[in-house]
Amino acid sequence: MQKVARAWNQGNAEAAVSRFTEDAIYSGPPSAGHGGRKSLYEIFWWRERARVSYAHGLAQPDLRPARQIGVGEYSFRYRMQTHRLVIVKVDRGLIRNWREYEVQSDLSWDRFVGDSRF
Repeated sequence: MQKVARAWNQGNAEAAVSRFTEDAIYSGPPSAGHGGRKSLYEIFWWRERARVSYAHGLAQPDLRPARQIGVGEYSFRYRMQTHRLVIVKVDRGLIRNWREYEVQSDLSWDRFVGDSRF
């Protein structure tokens, strides 16, 4: 996930997409998901001026080979700022499923989470 963030921050959609499986699904409910690297490239290329930070926290709570599920919180700034929670399923080191939830907010991350920071 840090490599995806680094690629987005560099405006490198190709590098970001390379961290996903060929048939990956990228979604942000309730919107319909996007499937496959080609589709992901089409939605990632516009992030050239976006800034992403995963510094808020990453966790891989279930590393059993059959599960490979991780979660992370990050902020995303483009035309607006959102704070997001992402859940990923990893397959052989690549992201197979990405599901994120976002809240638009102009607050810094620290003010956004307040006392619930961990």
